[in-house]
Amino acid sequence: MRVLVADDHALFRDGITSLLQAAGFEVVAQVGEGAAAVEAALRLRPDLVLLDLAMPEMSGLEALRQLHEALPETPVVMLTMSDDDEDLLEAVKAGAAGYLHKSLDAERFFTMLEGLERGEAAMTPQTTAVLLRGLASAPRSPAEPVDSLTARELELIRLVAKGLPNKLIAIELSVSENTVKYHLKSISQKLGAENRTEAVTEAIRRGLVDPTLIK
Repeated sequence: MRVLVADDHALFRDGITSLLQAAGFEVVAQVGEGAAAVEAALRLRPDLVLLDLAMPEMSGLEALRQLHEALPETPVVMLTMSDDDEDLLEAVKAGAAGYLHKSLDAERFFTMLEGLERGEAAMTPQTTAVLLRGLASAPRSPAEPVDSLTARELELIRLVAKGLPNKLIAIELSVSENTVKYHLKSISQKLGAENRTEAVTEAIRRGLVDPTLIK
């Protein structure tokens, strides 16, 4: 996987680059500013962008918005030291595919990145719970009509809301991980969602999932 690393702290940038390279990732560029991250991503077309939330000149959030608009298929994972729930909510609304705290240990960090390839958000269960509670408590507009979810799809989206990854959902439902991915794609299409987090949020907004499921 080809990765672009954007962080204004050179020591952290060098450290995460070394970790990625040792794990077999190809780091195509390192940059220290938001505008440079956007320019490098447009020029190099990486498979993944790791983007610091707080950077000088152009912030990570603004860079994320521009990247999501210009390269919507390229996942962007935010890296942060912030514990502010609003930062998390804004990042996901702007299109982040993940949100990881810089205090995360290396093993868990790579586990989160591996989940991206399975269509999972690169977030810890704790971060996902904070996010979904925040989104679920936001003011809700009237829900648009939606194609009915099947009984199996409802069962599956409720397991996603509980924070289960695809592997555990497959075990719980006695199906393959590919079947889980197929159902998630169908659910997302019906709900007009781009990813599993948006799908859960929409399901909650439409009254298909009980917010108390979120731990």
